[in-house]
Amino acid sequence: MTNFWNLQIRATSLLTRRLRQQRSLTPAILSHTRCFTPTEGHRPSIVHKRSLDILHDPWFNKGTAFSITERDRLDLRGLLPPNVMSEDQQIDRFMVDLKRLEVQARDGPSDPNALAKWRILNRLHDRNETMYYKVLINNIAEYAPIVYTPTVGLVCQNYGGLFRRPRGMYFSAADRGEMMSMVYNWPADQVDMIVVTDGSRILGLGDLGVQGIGIAIGKLDLYVAAAGINPQRVLPVMIDVGTNNEKLLKDPMYLGLQQHRLDGDEYVAIVDEFMEAVFTRWPHVIVQFEDFQSKWAFKLLQRYRNTYRMFNDDVQGTAGVAIAGLLGAVRAQGRPMIDFPKQKIVVAGAGSAGIGVLNAARKTMARMLGNTETAFDSARRQFWLVDANGLITEERENVDPDALPFARMVNEISRQGLREGASLAEVVQKVKPDVLLGLSACGGLFSKEVLEAVRDSTSTRPAIFAMSNPTKNAECTPEEAFRIVGDNIIFASGSPFNDVDLGDGKIGHCNQGNNMYLFPGIGLGTLLSGAKIVSDGMLQAAAECLAAYMSEEEVLEGRIYPTISSIRDITKQVAAAVVKEAIDEDLAEGYREWDGRELKRLSKEEIVEYVDNNMWYPEYPTLVFKKE
Repeated sequence: MTNFWNLQIRATSLLTRRLRQQRSLTPAILSHTRCFTPTEGHRPSIVHKRSLDILHDPWFNKGTAFSITERDRLDLRGLLPPNVMSEDQQIDRFMVDLKRLEVQARDGPSDPNALAKWRILNRLHDRNETMYYKVLINNIAEYAPIVYTPTVGLVCQNYGGLFRRPRGMYFSAADRGEMMSMVYNWPADQVDMIVVTDGSRILGLGDLGVQGIGIAIGKLDLYVAAAGINPQRVLPVMIDVGTNNEKLLKDPMYLGLQQHRLDGDEYVAIVDEFMEAVFTRWPHVIVQFEDFQSKWAFKLLQRYRNTYRMFNDDVQGTAGVAIAGLLGAVRAQGRPMIDFPKQKIVVAGAGSAGIGVLNAARKTMARMLGNTETAFDSARRQFWLVDANGLITEERENVDPDALPFARMVNEISRQGLREGASLAEVVQKVKPDVLLGLSACGGLFSKEVLEAVRDSTSTRPAIFAMSNPTKNAECTPEEAFRIVGDNIIFASGSPFNDVDLGDGKIGHCNQGNNMYLFPGIGLGTLLSGAKIVSDGMLQAAAECLAAYMSEEEVLEGRIYPTISSIRDITKQVAAAVVKEAIDEDLAEGYREWDGRELKRLSKEEIVEYVDNNMWYPEYPTLVFKKE
């Protein structure tokens, strides 16, 4: 008997070696026959529940779409109306209710209407995830502003009253020492993507405490809809270390810890414990940090980025989207992207987003200038950084260390007629920038005086980026920009606005420079490459892919960002660029049955196909009951 088993083992080993040899010789052919993520939707799903338990489980509930055989198999006969409906019929019924609330507004959905839509979509999410994501994907341009910015800001502000069903996990200061065991309370054995926040700086709304989990939920909705991450493998997380929002501290209905925020080593220890816990249970997970206050955003990024698969979307994602837009603005001026280092850029806002954009833009310019120390030093001279106290110079006392590299030298600005603390309007008047970039979270900051100064720019086509979210925090509206500065500008914003009718058949395009163009592709590309870290090169590849996505004709018309409706294709291309860069940097270790060596053999086109094959799409699987 022992000899028989030895023969069996040797035969199995021989077969395995042959299969590996075949796989190494024909990776492109086998890529069409591999078992990718989408096939999960076509294979039967084994469930350990029946009857009402299935109907109450949003992961498996199909509602009236359960077939007759499934109703018999799962003890559902008599628990549903007799007519079996198709997915399309279900969606049509749902959309009838939702469409009743539609109201056209000047700059997007009005707040009360948008919040009502969010409630209806959230109820669908609570009872049928497959249908929810199908509705979202099929109507992404319409409903992305509902599940994400700008409506998600309103949701976070009112989350205590909107909370009905727990979604995600909460790690609090009260859980110190328990997080390693707590992670096993989450039912999924595999988690691919976590979005975590501490609620300290939600959009431009400030400290919302535990209510900030709404932003993590909204981001992950876009990971599913845009990147095709399986919704059963995503996890929104809130790290609750208290809040400094006095209103919430006094609110008896507040759901979080009613204590002031922890700080210093105590704060870091809690985040450390969380990171160790989630990577112990799910070693291959990717963690996106979201809406941490500037004080901690950079510190935590530098603390973890070389150890864990993580990135900070506010610092790195915002920067990537801005870089793509800035490169697009150069193209829209009729110039090659290599001219980017010649651009004069005034930046309003010295928080994590503003500094993140400056660092990324400086690196991009330096790379175009030869990637030397001299080039890196030269690039800093193209930026003028303005915060709430005015122009930042080397004379500024207690300047943020992250902003210090961009503090202007006194002898430089004196020649321009500027001084420490000069107002934004003064800086724009003297510098005459090619680009005015707003990341201040200060609505209306680009006043009439500031915009009139832009009119005197030395650029033939100045660019105005009002990037702060949500809508009310935008530095200006597109109507104001086109009316005051003129028709021949490039305009971009962080939140959605309608295009502007300029008369005589001309359209002033409002480009939404939203992070959703990049973060889903960065996450998906990192996942599929198997890279252990998210490198600067991978982020740069994502930004350059987005910048090149628009055709020459489109950018000359003033369109520097794609439409939201094409987000799934954009994400696929961005993810492929990230995978390719990870391969080129020798960071790719593979995903599932693909190892790093096989990925290296793929052509650019085959990488795109590889990404496409691994994007989940919402389809009802056949359910088969099996006792545990």
